[in-house]
Amino acid sequence: MTPLDAAAVFAAGIGAGAINAVVGSGSLITFPTLLAVGIPPIVANVSNNIGLVPGGITGVLGYRAELSGQRGRLLRLAIASVLGSLAGGILLLTLPEGAFPVIVTVLIAVACVLVLLQPKLSRWLTGRRAHPHGGPWLWLGVLLAGVYGGYFGAAQGIVLIGLLGVFLDEHLQRINAAKNLLSLLVNSTAAVLFILVADVDWIVVLLVAVGSAVGGFFGARVGRRLPPALLRGFIVCVGVAAIVKLVS
Repeated sequence: MTPLDAAAVFAAGIGAGAINAVVGSGSLITFPTLLAVGIPPIVANVSNNIGLVPGGITGVLGYRAELSGQRGRLLRLAIASVLGSLAGGILLLTLPEGAFPVIVTVLIAVACVLVLLQPKLSRWLTGRRAHPHGGPWLWLGVLLAGVYGGYFGAAQGIVLIGLLGVFLDEHLQRINAAKNLLSLLVNSTAAVLFILVADVDWIVVLLVAVGSAVGGFFGARVGRRLPPALLRGFIVCVGVAAIVKLVS
């Protein structure tokens, strides 16, 4: 890797950390960059996943105030995220990529629709929610999001925001905080698995890790100040960009 390549990977890590703290889908910045500098796809995916963990930590710390009062709910959903991530990581290491980009595209599109309709759906569900913690359907959805996150992970934040926003009667910033924590659990679980059994490019990990930590810190500071409508619009724009990139 040349110094110019290293600088590009580091810069992509900063961008990915910031985007992940606010929305998710930072891998759509780092993963194509790694491919462009000549890293093989599976090694790039694995190394990228490990490198983004520090950015997830700084993003969670930046949103720690919005996490207050969510302990019981997040403990339940954390189990789903960890189990899903393990399954997704195993799938990445054992299955060909195949039709997964198509599935990912559909999933992101559905998540964007959920984010757009979340206020109306939340009003409709008011009084109909039988479970303050989202119930079994949210748990199952978070489990499947974890599978996706362990396999590839780009835009898993958009999927999680869509799910949490529909099933929970919460302010969007608190939902975003919960998303950051669950995404961190997914990435961390997959990272442990990959470190144990996969080929890892540790130079890439270092560059992405430092960059994403910086980006996550500043991204959280900006994201917490965005009003819900603007944050929702930003989420959808990133989701559409993710779809365009995946199908192009």
